[in-house]
Amino acid sequence: MDVILTQPRGFCAGVVRAIEIVESALEIYGAPVYVVHEIVHNQRVVEDLRSRGAVFVETLDEVPDDAVTIFSAHGVSDAMIRKAEDRRLEVINATCPLVTRVHLEVIRHAREGREVILIGHAGHPEVNGTLGHYGRSFGGAIYLVQEVADVDSLQVRNPEDLTYVTQTTLSVDDTATIVEALKKRFPKIIEPRKNDICYATQNRQTAVRELAPQVDLLIVVGARNSSNSNRLREVGEHVGIDAYLVQNAAELDESWFTGKERVGITAGASTPDVLVQEVLDGLKRIGVARVVEMDAEPEGVTFRLPVSLLQKMKAQNQPAINR
Repeated sequence: MDVILTQPRGFCAGVVRAIEIVESALEIYGAPVYVVHEIVHNQRVVEDLRSRGAVFVETLDEVPDDAVTIFSAHGVSDAMIRKAEDRRLEVINATCPLVTRVHLEVIRHAREGREVILIGHAGHPEVNGTLGHYGRSFGGAIYLVQEVADVDSLQVRNPEDLTYVTQTTLSVDDTATIVEALKKRFPKIIEPRKNDICYATQNRQTAVRELAPQVDLLIVVGARNSSNSNRLREVGEHVGIDAYLVQNAAELDESWFTGKERVGITAGASTPDVLVQEVLDGLKRIGVARVVEMDAEPEGVTFRLPVSLLQKMKAQNQPAINR
């Protein structure tokens, strides 16, 4: 059995930045630091940071006064930001810059009184945060659409002044289908200035599509609550190959590989490479002849740390953590 590794896979720039923010905060301020939501959707990452003094919470009510507070890469609502300011908490915002860009779009449309349709998954922290940035005091409204059927039943106030944004970690193909339905139902709907689905999500999905004709089976390494990891599994299924999402090597099922000659492996944007290596070790025990990697250019995208954190690091002569 041969294994082909997709390229790119694993950590994206937003995830690297978010983890580095927590690690740097622990070095500068010492433990504990409080993180609202999982910093990224991966249990291995969360447990590692927890063992070093990060405390993960779901609400600001769980954060003591004067505590260092970090907002996760998925972003939070405007109301939570204001509440943290009212409490004078020391806040470091680890929201992915690409999510922040969507928040700014939503804020701009709200101020212009334009209704917004958000394409995304109900209950996801990123979706909750984006919904929470629409200022209804300006007279508009924001609506959540999860699938094409939601478009058919959607009732808006003014179809002549309508736009849409998307969660950054969606399936490119599924989103395109929903957008097509929106354009058919609301011909004057305004498109985002830029595609909201992030570069990393698109690149990893494209790599799976390119790999699919070469393999009999796809293994996606990622957390079950990771949107982009689930979308990678779905992409594999849509192009006609068996695809499984595993959180670690222990979840591999030997029966999946019976009669398979080539297996593809990818990893979600919040999956550390150590988990991919552990899955490879597990496959080697099953019987892997060789491991090869797709030929592709590395992404080379980086995001700067928050200015406030860089200033603290400079004041303490702390170098940025090297990844």
